Amino acid sequence: MMDSSKYRVGYFPVDHKYSKWVKKDHIEKAPVWCSVDMRDGNQSLVIPMSLEEKIEYFKVLLEIGFKEIEVGFPAASETEYEFLRAIIDNGMIPDDVTVQVLTQCREHIIRKTFEACKGAPNAIIHFYNSVSVAQREQVFKKSKEEIKQIAVEGAKLVKKLASEYEGNFRFEYSPESFTGTEPEYALDVCNAVLDVLEPNENNNVIINLPVTVELSMPHVYASQVEYMSENLKYREFVTISLHPHNDRGTSVADTELALLAGAQRVEGTLFGNGERTGNVDIITLAMNMYSHGVDPKLNLSNMNYLVEKYEKCTGMRVYERAPYSGALVFAAFSGGHQDAIAKGMSFRNANGLHQWNVPYIPIDPMDIGRTYEADIIRVNSQSGKGGIGYLLEQNYGYTLPSKMREHLSYLCKSISDREHRELKAEDVLNIFTENYLNIDSTVKVADYKFLRENDSVKINITFERDGVKSTLEAEGNGSLSAVNNALKAYTGEEYTLQVFTQHSMQGQGSNSVAASYIGLERKNGTMYWGAGTDTDVIRASTKALLSAFHNMTSGGKRSWE
Repeated sequence: MMDSSKYRVGYFPVDHKYSKWVKKDHIEKAPVWCSVDMRDGNQSLVIPMSLEEKIEYFKVLLEIGFKEIEVGFPAASETEYEFLRAIIDNGMIPDDVTVQVLTQCREHIIRKTFEACKGAPNAIIHFYNSVSVAQREQVFKKSKEEIKQIAVEGAKLVKKLASEYEGNFRFEYSPESFTGTEPEYALDVCNAVLDVLEPNENNNVIINLPVTVELSMPHVYASQVEYMSENLKYREFVTISLHPHNDRGTSVADTELALLAGAQRVEGTLFGNGERTGNVDIITLAMNMYSHGVDPKLNLSNMNYLVEKYEKCTGMRVYERAPYSGALVFAAFSGGHQDAIAKGMSFRNANGLHQWNVPYIPIDPMDIGRTYEADIIRVNSQSGKGGIGYLLEQNYGYTLPSKMREHLSYLCKSISDREHRELKAEDVLNIFTENYLNIDSTVKVADYKFLRENDSVKINITFERDGVKSTLEAEGNGSLSAVNNALKAYTGEEYTLQVFTQHSMQGQGSNSVAASYIGLERKNGTMYWGAGTDTDVIRASTKALLSAFHNMTSGGKRSWE
């Protein structure tokens, strides 16, 4: 039995005046990004990354463009210590990249952390202690003043050691479990730390406000961040950083609103890996900004590569529906969606549009290395004529008339449903080819000659069936009409040539291939379809006519009405 009475609000809202962020409707520029994949993400893995895997993953983060990377907790893990030493000693840290290391506010851990960072071109010493009510009362059993003193002593030691060790050091302080802490107390602790570190134009200090556990709705966190932003000492020399976790599933919203509230930096992981439900997903955050026309300052142009590397190094899997990165996030199986997407893409191409505004697809998949053919239109038993027609046109150049697309779509959906599988573009092509294109009819045209007289065309044509040839004459108002009238006279079949379309598929002049599509209608309204291709337009239309005729007279695929 679930009992909601055991839960209470565990966070501390601030005065409602700290809500200026509400008046902002979008993020104007990218924050400073800090990847914590190598530390927070790695410590959450069932099997943490090996040294080799960490080095490979570190290189991927550099390729993406991260300028700040938290590489580990070197005082707590021998592997993380060795990794940090490996990238320092082997000169693997670019001059414009800063590595970050985490340490508790404990003297022996801080000292070992500085030893691990010796020789790093740029390093952020990230020290923390927990300040929440629950931690103070249940874990440390210390007063507010005693907890604040832990932070102050930690600040004094990192400042002292930074002056003793060779290197370019910055400082970051986190009041851990910030979201479970009284805002005025968190402010008091952070200001006490800043008084020790003395931020100035040459000493920018990071104050990180972690959502160690999500306790509130995102707007509450945003107002807490705005409160801190407006009341921290040395504000112009302080960078406010965020480190949201995803316990309530709203870490992206927490981060976006907090950026509106004055935060300047984000710590997170690729694809949201991290403790419990994970850290905030930097991929989603960055792509959300990109979709609003903001350069995220990260290179995410080959998403499949990033997914592959992430899954290889971490052993984790990117969910198929993960925003932007999932295998199915651009996929449309629904016939209505496919039709709208196909029409949107055609409209964009026809009008030469630069601005992206295609129904159902928030960004251009090609921007992140995905393809229209493989990722957008996916064919199964739910698909429709628009999507199936789009696949044929985009991949193979066939532009079927609307009713023929519908006929083909029912055939494809029937096969998908019967075989319980998705159809690829090549499957759709094979179905189209086998059932409509250049079908080897029992009635063949052996030879023909045309003679144009005034507004009519006369034809002398030789048909062949079962090895027997017959020659006859007919006329019509055009070449195809003449062939069709001759075919009706030869076979005695009654039907109407209801649909005829034709287009050039490729090349120019004598190298172009004509594609023709024909629909024949019986008296009962049933349509039969055929298609033909040839370098000669008359032969192409004749092949289409004979294909449709074969389907009509030999039990070919009928329309579903």
